[in-house]
Amino acid sequence: MTTPSHRPSLDQRLHEPRAILAPGVYDALSALVAEQAGFEAVYLSGASIAYTRLGRSDVGLTTYTEVEDTLARITERVRTPVIVDADTGFGNALNTQRTVRGFERAGAAMIQIEDQGFPKRCGHLDGKTVVPVTEMCGKLDAALDARRSAHTLILARTDALAVEGIDAAFDRAEAYLACGVDALFIEALRTSEQMDAACKRFAHRVPLLANMVEGGKTPIQSAAELQQRGFRIVIFPGGTARAVAHTLQGYYASLHAHQTTAPFQGQMLDFDGLNALIGTPELMEQGRRYE
Repeated sequence: MTTPSHRPSLDQRLHEPRAILAPGVYDALSALVAEQAGFEAVYLSGASIAYTRLGRSDVGLTTYTEVEDTLARITERVRTPVIVDADTGFGNALNTQRTVRGFERAGAAMIQIEDQGFPKRCGHLDGKTVVPVTEMCGKLDAALDARRSAHTLILARTDALAVEGIDAAFDRAEAYLACGVDALFIEALRTSEQMDAACKRFAHRVPLLANMVEGGKTPIQSAAELQQRGFRIVIFPGGTARAVAHTLQGYYASLHAHQTTAPFQGQMLDFDGLNALIGTPELMEQGRRYE
């Protein structure tokens, strides 16, 4: 596995004024394609793992071991820094410490921890709950104590806006920032005015993350527009799974209707094309060196 020290430094990149655009990935293949497209970071969400490994919704079914395993497979294959969703830390402060240690060992560049109660759910679904501020601060303190390297960044997310209102969400963000986290994520901001208010209060003090969910509660904007508002990290976490699901619907419908892939081949890689993408010729050459 490539160690974090051999990866581009996400914390150094965050000192640049240009926002980081991180697409969602869900396995090593999607991360490889994103890296080849030139992205400087990728985002691994619990939702994307629920969608692709479980065929289920983001309602707290994804476990620590599933995320850690997926993360390790990705970091073994690509050098691009990975921002990983640790949900609620998968339990209390001690669980959170285990999560941070495991994800750091698996190569995470940034680990996101949120203040939802259990069962947690997608930040753009209704019916969320949040834990007390003191409980979340305890988890964040535990997370910061658990990491071995200061280059492993801790991102604090609050889902309080939908539950307690925007003022409470900002107060929570203040408390989490006081713990010493490296970045903040105020989930599901509803309007451009709320986004501007968040940036006015926090953007000059800490990197802020903007979450773009197609059909979600936050207005979709480009990375350039969000950078102009003051956001430093922009993620499109579930777009990849939605795009792949749409493509698979078309592929399977065509194969079922025509009993052959011939009509769909213009929208596919052929055998050699896929092998070129995943580096089969280079891998075979590497193997020959040991013959």
